[in-house]
This record gives sequence, structure tokens and C-alpha cells, in this order.
Amino acid sequence: MRILLTSGGTGGHIYATVAVAQALKKISEERKLFFELIFVGPDDFPEIKNKKILAGKLRRYFSFKNFIDPFKMLIGFWQTFWHIFWFMPDTIFGKGGYGSFPVIVVGWLLRIPIIIHESDSTPGLTNKICAPLAKRIAFSFPGAEKYFSAKKRFLSGHPIREKILSATKQDAILTLKLIGKRPVVFFVGGSQGAKKINDLLLEILPGLLKTYEVLHQTGKNNFEEVKREADVLFLAQKLDRRYFHLFADLSETEMGCAYAVSDIIIARAGAGTISEIATLGKPSIVIPLPLSAQDHQVKNAYEFAEQKGTIVLEEANFTPHFVLQEIANILEDKKKLALMGANAKEFARSGAAKIIAEEIIRLAS
Repeated sequence: MRILLTSGGTGGHIYATVAVAQALKKISEERKLFFELIFVGPDDFPEIKNKKILAGKLRRYFSFKNFIDPFKMLIGFWQTFWHIFWFMPDTIFGKGGYGSFPVIVVGWLLRIPIIIHESDSTPGLTNKICAPLAKRIAFSFPGAEKYFSAKKRFLSGHPIREKILSATKQDAILTLKLIGKRPVVFFVGGSQGAKKINDLLLEILPGLLKTYEVLHQTGKNNFEEVKREADVLFLAQKLDRRYFHLFADLSETEMGCAYAVSDIIIARAGAGTISEIATLGKPSIVIPLPLSAQDHQVKNAYEFAEQKGTIVLEEANFTPHFVLQEIANILEDKKKLALMGANAKEFARSGAAKIIAEEIIRLAS
């Protein structure tokens, strides 16, 4: 059985596709089935054989790249046709993102069954365009169902990588080299980082380090700037550096460890991050990106908040010291902390990667 996976645009798209690839491999081993897997898209893919293509982004705002990307897209269509023609999969799984667009379209033209997955409560542009071409449509947030045909859609939840879910606190202390004697606050900006969260953390860091151990994932492009500013703070205020752990990015194992050891998480409201927080039952404060496409992060955040497992703070409506006080209010109230964790877990839909993998196999059979 030949299965082609495609996605692209952000780390969130790739990570979810990795989770589906892992689930397919596990099913293959358990049932003694042979799957030939390939990834086609503009990004590197760690799990399986992959073929890179050029892809142009479908922007809804002015950019000089809008004059270049149509040519990249055209080249990408020809590259995609070549890869699909020689591989000829039994089915195609598309996770969304602009990188999957040429693959879905070419697959549909070649009459290959297609299944797509939508992470957000409001579908992205690529999935909106590709939904009529798909035979099956999986989605993570109940609020997204109204955008898709009742005959095609099914609620799967969001696929999560294996090692994110399997880490323990003891693993975390050893892997991340933690002290492990204080409550842990984890600031995470996602694969691309979040400048607002980085700036927020730096402003409240002296207050945090009086009581908590802090993990901070900055994003690769922001790491050096944050490190320089943090070094100035440590020098000027004589802060205890042992309780502050700075990372540009975290591997799958490290991210699982960071989640496992965290008492509260402060993050953007990407679908993948929310799903991981919910599945692990972690209290959180989410700060949605205000300029996200279709306002999807704000909608994700408030749909999650209805379960009372998180607190939503929009950028325009808070001060850093308000966030510091909110963190303290949650961590010092053990009943509230436990209730938020339990409520978050109620929102989660476990086993999404396996559910999607099973549907891919059924469609390919």
C-alpha cells in the first residue's frame, strides 16, 4: 500500500503530519502490513523518505513575494506531478498549509483518493479550497464542522507526536537539567517563536525567579536577542540563573519533557499547542496571535476557554505585571490548578493520529 503525506507552512503542520506517519508505522508493525510512505512538500520531513518541491504562498495581503510565488507554484505543480506519477500512491493525506496545495490538486487530477485534516476552529485557505477535492475531512475543533460537508467530515482531534505524550517529570529533570524544587512555568512561542511572549517573559523574569523555575522556548530567530537581554538582567539584578532555562527550539523528546514537568504553560493559541496542553491536562494561559489568518488563534483560544481549562489574554488587554499576578493566583490555588488541568483534559480528543491513520488505510484499500 502506497501512502503519500503532504503539508507545509509552519512547524505545526509538519509536527501533526509526523504524528500521523508515526501512527501508520505503528499499525504497520502491529498488523504486519507493508506501507510505502513518502512525504512531498516544501519542508524537510524527519520520519520518512521525502521529496521537496517549490511552493508559493496564497497571501491575502500585499507583498512583493506575491509577484514571485506564482512562478514557484507553477514549478511546484510540475515537480509534484513528476513525483506523484512515479510513486502513484493509493491515497494522499494533506495536513494543510500552502505546501500541500499543489499535491492535493495534482492528486485530485490523477483521481487519487484524498483525505485532509483541519487543525483550527476556522479552516485555513488551503483546506477551504481543497475540501471539495477530498473524499474525507478530519477536523480538530468542533467549531470547524460547519465548514465541511456532513458526508465527508469526521471529528478526529489533533494528531500529536508520540514522545510528547510519554515523558515523565523525572525524565524532564534529567533531560533539561532542572533543579526540580520549585513550581515550573513554561513559556512557549511555537516553531516560529513569539516576540510578544519573549518580551513579556523578560519583563516579569525577576518576579518569576523569586518563586518559580522557568523554561522559555524562544524560536530560533529570536534566541540570540533574548539571551543578550536576559544576560543583562541577570547581571544588573543578580538573579539566580540556575532556575532559568532558555531554548531556541525543543526536540520532540525535549518538548515532551517540558510539558511533563510544567505546572502552568503560557503560549500562543495554535491548534497544535492547545491540543498538546489539553491532552496532557495542563493549566495554561494562552495569548492568541491577533493577526493570525481568519483570526483563527483567537477563535481557537475562546473555544478552548469554554471548557475552563485555560485563561485567554489578548495582547491589547493586559500588562506584564497582570500576567505575573495571574500566574501566581493560579499556582498558589491548588484547587484551581487541579480543576483547570482536569477541565483541559476534558477538552482533549485522544488518539487522533491513530484515528486518521485508520481512515487513510481504509481509503487506500
